[in-house]
Amino acid sequence: MKSLSQTVQFDADLLNKYNQPLPRYTSYPPATELSSDFNLTDFRTAIALGNYKKTPLSLYCHIPFCETACYFCGCNTIVTPRKGIASPYVDYLSRHIQQIAPLVSRDRRVHQLHWGGGTPNYLSLTQVETLWEQITKNFTFDDAAEISIEINPRDGDRHYLHTLRQLGFNRISFGIQDFNPTVQAAINRVQPESMLFDVMDWIREANFESVNVDLIYGLPYQTLDTFRETVEKTLELNPDRIAVFNFAYIPWLKPIQKRMPESEMPSSAEKLKILQQTIAQLTQAGYVFIGMDHFAKPNDELAIAQQAGELHRNFQGYTTQPESDLLGFGMTSISMLQDVYVQNHKRIGDFYRALDADQLPIDKGVRLTQDDLIRRTVIMELMCQFQLSVQDLEAKYHLGFDLEFNDYFAPVLPQLDALEADGLLKRWGDGIEVTPSGRLLIRNIAAVFDTYLGARTGNTFSKAI
Repeated sequence: MKSLSQTVQFDADLLNKYNQPLPRYTSYPPATELSSDFNLTDFRTAIALGNYKKTPLSLYCHIPFCETACYFCGCNTIVTPRKGIASPYVDYLSRHIQQIAPLVSRDRRVHQLHWGGGTPNYLSLTQVETLWEQITKNFTFDDAAEISIEINPRDGDRHYLHTLRQLGFNRISFGIQDFNPTVQAAINRVQPESMLFDVMDWIREANFESVNVDLIYGLPYQTLDTFRETVEKTLELNPDRIAVFNFAYIPWLKPIQKRMPESEMPSSAEKLKILQQTIAQLTQAGYVFIGMDHFAKPNDELAIAQQAGELHRNFQGYTTQPESDLLGFGMTSISMLQDVYVQNHKRIGDFYRALDADQLPIDKGVRLTQDDLIRRTVIMELMCQFQLSVQDLEAKYHLGFDLEFNDYFAPVLPQLDALEADGLLKRWGDGIEVTPSGRLLIRNIAAVFDTYLGARTGNTFSKAI
């Protein structure tokens, strides 16, 4: 592949023109294509195929609980201050791990483990240790495995963070969203500046290898000036990675968002200015734009992997790990095997009942076709590397038929021509290259190759801006 400049160029006119609801392409097909009309045998067969190939593993554990509701949140959560609810869940989550582990060869090494939520540090340290023991005794971990956890900075202290590190977690992520007290009050996420700096101090003291923080723009009472201050304070924290998410106001899907004053949310024009300013602040501070809404220091593994053409993407977002089989544990979590995706039950009662009946707690799934696999490769190469080698694609899928790119994708060539005319990409002899202006609109470029999109527009997905 060509060596690309790791830059992004802001073009307000193009962003306005292409600002439409689209998938985030953490997978292809998107999770919206999973169906209850799914044969569970396909899931077992896919695991067996991974065993034969000794495909590396990525594991995900979903902890759905939160003590209080953040009004902006779009995650699958259970909000309750009564922490007794976590005890049976840890038991069932352990049973789920024990159910799946015998299907997986111990020769397959875990290269990545992530705990997400919800709020994983909702669990007591005893519960964390119980779950940790279940995972580590049932799977074989690579010595260099990335082991990460999301935390709520309001629910942890120095001892808790040091214990996580001593157990084996080496990466950590926490949400800032915004430093401004007025914004924090409006979104029901009050966490004083001193608290956030204390948490970062404890994380560094515990010697975590990488720290990610999340910001959100588009929230009530945010302005260009207030968000500039938030980014400045975030830079003082000096995290290794920064995610800057666009707030998606979708009260028809997440009614709790109605508790925020819509009239105080920044306009689309103001959001564009905030985004432009944030990109400038972060890149001038030395961070590299990885893609979508992620930035990393130039010596971070994400930036290095992207420059080498070795960046990958799964349901947890960008990753440096090789193509792996992702196994999801817990309610609502998704497993992503090479040609099969499945999602567990979203309701905790359904999840429990399936395990009580000794059944896989899977609610829906999809088996990918050959066409899906080809298009997934195209989309993920564009999303991760910002370029596509047609020669590599044709070589990879020369399986009993001639795959000529221009013939196979003839129906979408006019769309690629239109994107090229607008300066979002360049076609060269052996592929496609996304321009600096096209990087913020990478979802639009990827969507050209998405055959499912026509039936999934409207309110299903968030807009880019």
